Amino acid sequence: MTVSRPAPALALPRLEALMDAAWPAPDREESDGWVLRAASGVTQRANSVWPREPEGAARQQHEALRAARLWYRGRRLPLIFQIFDDPRSAGLNAILDGEGFTRQSETLVMCRDAGADRTGPERAAPPPGVEISTDPSDEWLELWWSVDGRGGPGERETARSILPGCPSIYALVRSDNGVPAAVGRLAVPAGAAASGRGGLYCMATRPDARRRGYALRIMQALLHEGAARRLAGYWLLVTAANSGAQQLYAKAGFQEAGRYLYRQERPKRHLTGC
Repeated sequence: MTVSRPAPALALPRLEALMDAAWPAPDREESDGWVLRAASGVTQRANSVWPREPEGAARQQHEALRAARLWYRGRRLPLIFQIFDDPRSAGLNAILDGEGFTRQSETLVMCRDAGADRTGPERAAPPPGVEISTDPSDEWLELWWSVDGRGGPGERETARSILPGCPSIYALVRSDNGVPAAVGRLAVPAGAAASGRGGLYCMATRPDARRRGYALRIMQALLHEGAARRLAGYWLLVTAANSGAQQLYAKAGFQEAGRYLYRQERPKRHLTGC
């Protein structure tokens, strides 16, 4: 049985930077402490404002809001903010409340360090039958997109273009008939800012293959790969509504380290996942 330990101490601003590096939008611009990100509407994360510096005078924030509105309007995208549950965001949230922005897709950021459990999955032998690569195969992409994606071939190719923006390890496991059953990705942002940490992304299981241990094998394989690279810890994202996944991650030593949600001005279409 996994012993629950406190989540690793990592300041939320550092976590935000790691998350941004792990899912880099191909179109981005930084202005007044805000990072504007766009990817043709593929995923909320890559098509939202990350207020790297959420604090500021109300007048300055209103001016930044107007500039962001024009930036996204020029790309025919709705204006969406990724807002973290942090006292620093109180003033910005008040402005967005006044502007009528919605609240949606509440997401937990869960973390654990590499020593959270000495008998943890990264300490054991790698699970059998998990295929590991440094690039997403067509089969990997097809399964992930079929579970988490929104849109057709064009949107899927945009998603494919996002993935190599961060060095990553990809895992795929097949069911007994040889068909891909589950996939996952370990993003390892390069450079000193990465702090030796990796993020688990794109954890997806084929609907008819769920509750058979495939997701656990994917997670074990990715944590084993992280241990081989001497990572100091991990983070992952899971929607607040997905209690089943939260239980799986908690058993592996992950604990909630923060939350964020998306605030959208004029909802026109549903973007993808967390």
